Amino acid sequence: MILWMLAFLIIFCLLWNCKGLLRIADINDKYIFITGCDTGFGNLAAKTFDEKGFHVLAACLTESGSRALKASTSGRLQTVLLDVTDPDNVKRTAQWVKDEVGEKGLWGLINNAGILGVLAPTDWLTVEHFREPFEVNLFGLINVTLNMLPLVKKAQGRIINVSSIGGRLAFSGGGYTPSKYAVEGFNDSLRRDMKEFGVKVSCIEPGLFKTGLSDPAKATEKKMAVWNQLSPDIKQQYGDGYIEKSLTKKGKDKLFQNIDLSLVVKCMDHALTSLFPQTHYIAGVDAKTFWIPLSLMPAVLQDFLLQKHKVKLADPKAV
Repeated sequence: MILWMLAFLIIFCLLWNCKGLLRIADINDKYIFITGCDTGFGNLAAKTFDEKGFHVLAACLTESGSRALKASTSGRLQTVLLDVTDPDNVKRTAQWVKDEVGEKGLWGLINNAGILGVLAPTDWLTVEHFREPFEVNLFGLINVTLNMLPLVKKAQGRIINVSSIGGRLAFSGGGYTPSKYAVEGFNDSLRRDMKEFGVKVSCIEPGLFKTGLSDPAKATEKKMAVWNQLSPDIKQQYGDGYIEKSLTKKGKDKLFQNIDLSLVVKCMDHALTSLFPQTHYIAGVDAKTFWIPLSLMPAVLQDFLLQKHKVKLADPKAV
């Protein structure tokens, strides 16, 4: 009996893995729209899917980003300037996409645009520091999705939302992680709402990757600007040199950072082309071996491990 059960489990696992290998046909007839294509994941995704034969409609924030992308891709790829926080810009872009795809509809929408905002202790921040990443990472993503949704439904296509391990575990203060938690919630509700329309929705949760988004020099500059505006009481609580000590500690702890951006693009590729895309993709060695497992552990253990990476306050009882 045990042998029969073991054989059944082995066959089930093999069939389950084979299911993920089945791919769609006629890639050359399909249109995909990607946000945040100036650099990073979006830029590599636009180049990769252009090479595969998709009709790529790439949204860039800057003229320079658009020109550079056009110069390194085929004539099939088209770019458009898009600020996801500008509702009128989003509407105009959706109309442009509609004109381009025609009756075929939009096979793939990849919501990749995002910002980090300020990563700092919560009591350093104002509500505006939280608002900025929410406007881009959440409301911008939702607005683009709502405007593109009729086109994706027409094609019975795919929607891919790029979240983060920050949507599973709050690793720092600031608006980034709350915005990504909200993206996860929107993604789940959208996935269930779209099932009856034949639209498949996936969420990608990258770990820490070396991109322009995670530039330590820029992050430190933003943090220092906030520090300079703090009240004397808070500065006394944290102590002079707190930021410098934090950087030194991070250097000693050597938190793993992925360099290969294609790990994320491969997840996008599977979500776009598999007959049976996954609902969630985890990208990056650190995400798979540390962040996601930690997110499933008791809060007391999460707090213990994450607090180890923080600098001790100079005088937390100072008023």
